[in-house]
Amino acid sequence: MSTPLITAPRSPYARRKTTRGNFELYGWVFMRISGVVLVALIFTHLFVNLLAGEGIKAIDFAFVAGKWASLPWRIVDLIMLWLAMMHGTNGVRTIINDYAEKDRTRGVLKVLLYSAFVIVVVTGTLVIFTFDPCPAGADPALLANFCKQL
Repeated sequence: MSTPLITAPRSPYARRKTTRGNFELYGWVFMRISGVVLVALIFTHLFVNLLAGEGIKAIDFAFVAGKWASLPWRIVDLIMLWLAMMHGTNGVRTIINDYAEKDRTRGVLKVLLYSAFVIVVVTGTLVIFTFDPCPAGADPALLANFCKQL
């Protein structure tokens, strides 16, 4: 005789052992912490770029080059890029898990999502760390004053 599929109504609750990890819990906690850190980073970024200087009219190639001449600013921008991409990717992953009904569709969407994440993070990291404010062959009239200051 086999065990009934439905237990008796008065039977004591028995907790089932799960073999899954706590990945979703860690993802949930990460979203809360990264969201708070991102808000602080973004408002700092906006304050430095827009309010502390001459406003939006002062943001140009020379402004970015001057800012990225300092390693701490590159690191701050790198952290903001990585955190924003991880936060957004985790959010979209959650949406895909919630709304994609077929396993194949879910798999394809996640491959596209993770591919986009890797492309943007790798490209952004390369731009931040290989940025040359005075490239060879650049128009000296445009960069003359700035490159002399470096």
